[in-house]
Amino acid sequence: MAYLYLPLVSPLVLLLAASLAARHPGKRPGRVPHLAEVAAFAAFAVAVLSAGVLVVNGPGTSGLIGFAGVGLSVRLDAVSAVMLVLVSFIGWIVLRYSRTYMDGEARQGAFTGWMTVTLAAVLMLVMSGNLVQLFAAWMLTSLSLNRLLLFYPERTTAQRAARKKAVVARLSEGALVGAFVLLIATTGSTDIATVLDSAQADWMTVGAALMLAMAAVLASAQFPLHGWLTEVMEAPTPVSALLHAGVINAGGYLLVRFADVMLLAPGVMALLVMLGGFTALFGGLVMLTQPAVKTSLAWSTIAQMAFMMMQCGLALFPLALLHIVAHSLYKAHAFLSSGTAVRNVAAIRRPGPIAVPSARNVLLAFAIAIAIYAGLGAVLGFEGKSVQAIALGVILIFGVAYLLAQGFADTAPRELMRRTVAYALVTSVSYFALQLVALSLTAGTLPPTPAPGPLEWALIVLALVSFGGVALAQATFPLWASHPAAAGLRVHLTNGLYANALFDRLLDGWSRRSAL
Repeated sequence: MAYLYLPLVSPLVLLLAASLAARHPGKRPGRVPHLAEVAAFAAFAVAVLSAGVLVVNGPGTSGLIGFAGVGLSVRLDAVSAVMLVLVSFIGWIVLRYSRTYMDGEARQGAFTGWMTVTLAAVLMLVMSGNLVQLFAAWMLTSLSLNRLLLFYPERTTAQRAARKKAVVARLSEGALVGAFVLLIATTGSTDIATVLDSAQADWMTVGAALMLAMAAVLASAQFPLHGWLTEVMEAPTPVSALLHAGVINAGGYLLVRFADVMLLAPGVMALLVMLGGFTALFGGLVMLTQPAVKTSLAWSTIAQMAFMMMQCGLALFPLALLHIVAHSLYKAHAFLSSGTAVRNVAAIRRPGPIAVPSARNVLLAFAIAIAIYAGLGAVLGFEGKSVQAIALGVILIFGVAYLLAQGFADTAPRELMRRTVAYALVTSVSYFALQLVALSLTAGTLPPTPAPGPLEWALIVLALVSFGGVALAQATFPLWASHPAAAGLRVHLTNGLYANALFDRLLDGWSRRSAL
């Protein structure tokens, strides 16, 4: 099955471009940026071709190029094919953008080289057919990203962010090593397909699942070690786009890839739901208080990664994969267009009047949003859907209800009301349609969602109450924003409840002790 080696071409052409960039690291790297863009497009074309090969020949794992379970191998299935196409596409767009954005920089060639190395490392990670390769790619991704975060090494804030990222990355790598050692010990193999097929519900597998969850949580900037992601804005915008749209998804990918192992540890899954749900609410609220565009987007990424953790904890792995795709495309566009967004807002100079919904408008909006969801579900099919997926749809519809509340405000123009109703319908239909697509694409690759037990039911109810309460508070915020307590709460949220400050103090303490 030689066709299974095809995805290896993608990182190889990128590493070739990186080697050319290493020879011209300065301000005028010649045709290096153009060649890197061509290499990224070639990687994308190979990824699309690999997906086509998968459709024709079915999934499989290539032979190992190495010995004793150590070497290169490719796992080609629905999960890896989706990630290969996604990562290579975003990488191509980012490198194309970088060619103009970095033009004239003193170290443009070096920047291009490290961007291509990082992209190649992520591609090697998502196609990994064995545990050793996955860990090596995981570590290479972190190390090459660190060089990009320190592209302006003289900036103090960049040094601090890179140091915090390095600490979190080493913790994540340690957890990943522990998980893989336990998996190899209990299954006797480094091959990922063999590990997934032969894992049993014993203490070693549960320990491996816990360490996999720890590695994913640390890599995805979850509370309380999330602060580094909000401080990496000193790096050039293309780095932010690649980080937030590609690299940060490694934690979610890790949980999706080892879904069969995670299902053997329901206690670990419950921890993911609780931590992910809390961080999603926390990140979403803090995001609303941030004055800078990029910082707000960073908090949005923290919240989105947390929601993905919660999806994995609810065993909704196909939907978590869908979330990775949707968030990556949205966030890449958001970062690359952030400058234009700022100029557009500045051009307006002064916003128009704001329609403030009353409590009656808010309750009406929530009732109509839930009615739309229930009606479409009855027509398009709640039948066959897991309880977890239906509950997730209710949580998503809370966001639609917030939009509807703005349109239903007494002073809102009728056009706004019509648009918000249309958005509600489109969002609800899209949720059901995309869910069917995700389930169809991953059938046979990812395990089905099991029926919830008492613990899962309790977590589902807790999530619905929590997200519903926050959505109501957000929709009615203009009604209680003038209260003195609201001003104090805003200050605390703007500072992220000071969790990052505690990490800074702890890190400075480590630095002083190591200096002694």
